[in-house]
Amino acid sequence: MSHDPPLSPVLLLGAGTGEATCGILYLAGYLRRAGVEAYVRLYDHDVENDEILRSLTTLVGRVRPRLVGISLKWFHHVHRALQMARLLRTIDPQLTIVLGGNSAAHWWRELLAFDCIDGIVLGDGEEPLLALCRGEAAPPNWVSRAMRDGPRPKPVYVQGNGTRDDVHYSHFDDIFLSQRDRHAYSGWVAPGKGCAESCLYCAGARKNQQADFGRVSPFLRAPESVARDHAEIAPRTWQMRYDFSGSSVEFLQRSWAGVDLSRHCCTYFLWGVPQVGLIDALARTFARVHVVVDVGCFSETQRLELIGRGVLKACASDAQISRLVDECRRYDTLDIEIAGIAGLPLASPARLDEEVRLVERVLGLGAVLGYQRLEAQPGAVVTDQPARFDMRSEARTFDEFLRYFERRELGSDDVPMVRFADATLEATVQRTAEEVAGLVAARARGQARRARIDAGTRLVNTAAATRQLTLGAWLGRERVAAGIAEESVTVVRSVSGAELACAPGLRARRPVDRTLAQGETARLLLATLGAFARPTSVSRAVQELRTHAKLEGDEVHQAIEHLAERRFLERGVGGGPTR
Repeated sequence: MSHDPPLSPVLLLGAGTGEATCGILYLAGYLRRAGVEAYVRLYDHDVENDEILRSLTTLVGRVRPRLVGISLKWFHHVHRALQMARLLRTIDPQLTIVLGGNSAAHWWRELLAFDCIDGIVLGDGEEPLLALCRGEAAPPNWVSRAMRDGPRPKPVYVQGNGTRDDVHYSHFDDIFLSQRDRHAYSGWVAPGKGCAESCLYCAGARKNQQADFGRVSPFLRAPESVARDHAEIAPRTWQMRYDFSGSSVEFLQRSWAGVDLSRHCCTYFLWGVPQVGLIDALARTFARVHVVVDVGCFSETQRLELIGRGVLKACASDAQISRLVDECRRYDTLDIEIAGIAGLPLASPARLDEEVRLVERVLGLGAVLGYQRLEAQPGAVVTDQPARFDMRSEARTFDEFLRYFERRELGSDDVPMVRFADATLEATVQRTAEEVAGLVAARARGQARRARIDAGTRLVNTAAATRQLTLGAWLGRERVAAGIAEESVTVVRSVSGAELACAPGLRARRPVDRTLAQGETARLLLATLGAFARPTSVSRAVQELRTHAKLEGDEVHQAIEHLAERRFLERGVGGGPTR
């Protein structure tokens, strides 16, 4: 005779705002397949304490969880994770509150000093969470508050080290509490785990994978298992996103087998130099592809010296970068971003000049540029040992990181940085970073000028998907009053993934949700999209909307600009007649 697990249902949350890591989706599917009623909240846009309390109260009231898991993967969410845990404890003192993820495993002893946290999962979480839900006395990879003063347990459940490969996506129609939350999923797939590199700036480098997760070496999942991910999510998302190294083109093609991805977009984060045939395979498989290539830093001399010292992964040379950009330019449906970090160790004025020259070349070739200053990450070599590189870190210990994020202004995305101890060099690095930012901004202004819309511009509605839903299904029934739960909502997605949810039947004076366009605003947006069903000039569309929809010209122009910026409207092509 079967019995429900004692700690079920389970609610899994991300510690930060925005989209949580895809790990909670893998966990929820695993628990569901084992008979545990598991739910996720994938996307969280609450900022103020009252907002967080209100939404957590609503979620707990709907799910009635016995266990809440908070994913603390990224270190800059540590303050918010504790804030959420404290609020959950006040909402329901009987909840079991568990933290997991890279940062939680790294700071397990410090986090267990807070009585709002019952325990930490160290490393991979599938079997530990299932054991907790089943009430087992000694779950693997688990430390409770009672164990805080003892030695760190050695992870005994480590995926990839001979364990069965039964971790994959499933139950996407069951684990989400609203259609809006499911639509927020951006298509992340994890073909493997771990890292074999020793990059000095990264908290997820090899030594931390070994210390925090017990993972001696990275691994790739079986392609058949990754194929199950694709089969589950392809009908439910518009893009796929990957961030891994080590797989072959053959591996990817086997993982795509049997799934039509010809209408999907793809974002591929690449470490190192792409394998021969990868760009062609991506372009042939997906409708659009954005490749991001991490080159470490933009000075080749500095890059090669860091690689030679064993503190930076193998990265492309300048010549390989140029060849790669040229290869990508052969495909109209593929673009490339070259990403690097400013202010890595061994910088000098000459090497900073070298950075700027490569940046100018990359931008001149039409590539996108990703560029940021060196940030402090807990456990990274340069954070723990800044003096070794003649640098200083703005945070090193748990308390220093926590205080930094406690004092940060609401809505800010600032993080502690690692800077040069030499004030003159630091100032030169900062000026160079600002010069590069200016080059990127100038290019963006040029693109904006070329894309400027005037009365004669022909636009067409290129929205990739339009769905009709009820308000209760879209926002989640726990967030909507019964009297308006059946109100119709039109959800439109652009080719870039931007979404627009419109409820013209709801009065704007009573805002239901800040992400929802209501009343006249919703009617304006939907009518504007309708006016560009075929390629149409802006002047003709404005005239039509003023005459037939009784809309004001100024507000129509504003709506057109807004919709074009988010790529719901694009420049008309082909032989469609002007209306």
